[in-house]
Amino acid sequence: MKKYTLFICTLLACLATQAQTKMRIWQAGEDKVVSIAEAGEMKVDGSAISIKGKSYQMSAIDSLIIVPQVDIIYNEGTATVNIPAAVAKDVTATVNGAHVTINNKNVSNECEFVLSGSSSNGSLTYNGSFKTTFVLNGLSLKSATGAALDIQCGKRVAMNLMPGTANVLEDGASGSQKACLYCKGHLEVEGSGSLSITANKSHGIATKEYLQLKKSTGNITIVKSANDAIHAGQYFQMNGGTLTFDENTVADGIQVDALLLDDDVTIDPNEEFNGQVIIKGGTIKGVIKNQDCKGIKCDGAITISGGTIDLSANGNGSRGVQADGLVTINEKDNTTLITILAKGARCTLPECEDDPHRCVGMKLDGGLRVEAGTLTVTATGSKSRSIQVPVGGYTKTGGTVNATPGITEK
Repeated sequence: MKKYTLFICTLLACLATQAQTKMRIWQAGEDKVVSIAEAGEMKVDGSAISIKGKSYQMSAIDSLIIVPQVDIIYNEGTATVNIPAAVAKDVTATVNGAHVTINNKNVSNECEFVLSGSSSNGSLTYNGSFKTTFVLNGLSLKSATGAALDIQCGKRVAMNLMPGTANVLEDGASGSQKACLYCKGHLEVEGSGSLSITANKSHGIATKEYLQLKKSTGNITIVKSANDAIHAGQYFQMNGGTLTFDENTVADGIQVDALLLDDDVTIDPNEEFNGQVIIKGGTIKGVIKNQDCKGIKCDGAITISGGTIDLSANGNGSRGVQADGLVTINEKDNTTLITILAKGARCTLPECEDDPHRCVGMKLDGGLRVEAGTLTVTATGSKSRSIQVPVGGYTKTGGTVNATPGITEK
């Protein structure tokens, strides 16, 4: 008991000098973030500590991590960066008008960057080599020349959409950016706020490694994308939230590439989910307009164990879902409801001259296994198909499948 009290007293003394910080409480692999300013008085009672009205058993706490907060505030043609003294030796900022570049040399302690305000000619470029968190707190940011947010960090990057906030990102039509919002590492999005993205150059959101939408994620809308709405390396996982893209997406809605081993990759590309799509909950609403484009496309398998998916493939030769690996549909995590329309005809692009393929609701080269859920795929386009699998590639042990005109084995 004495060691707990001494630890807490020391912690409180330390926090008293850290106004611009947050505390991350880790228990059983899960964390809760508490603002020090909001935490108030933290009381020790026996072997428990009360933080912001919630009691935590000391023995159950894996760690308490102090996370310094860097504020980046945009005000049209200018930006202000407030760096707390605790990280000033590692975190530096260069500001040119409303274009901000952050360099973070810290390789042992996490920082949190809170972005707010608005600018019609601004951006953020982040360079770092340790996991970090970005909080979008009512941010409206448009770049005329490049990405709105360019996160050059190959580690875990958390992005929190603050509850009750609307956040807007737009990039320039010129530049060499891969996306309006780009992350070199693996991006984990959470928070019930909204995020609206207009990508005038290439992808809406792109990650070199995986992209995960957590259960708490709010609404993400790709207003326009000059390439894929979502482009992920390694895998895409959706546990919650609503993702929307429409006919203003020039290429695919969600595309996932299998990660290849190179000098820039920080993870094992042979890990289980490489090239895959995993959907456990949430809602995807998508419309594909152009020829030979896909609503969801991946190099590996697709596992859908919950959620609502509503896709329309309107372009000639387009596909609602296309996967090289096995597609498995069940309800192990949530209710599963999938609706796909195939409204296009044969592809007429010059590059499709030798293979003028049909529009297909689901083209599944690795086969389809349905264990639970409701799958409805309807083909209405000229010579379109609803579901196409290899010979012997369809297995149904449960659930409901409505395929009009039927399932084609080829």
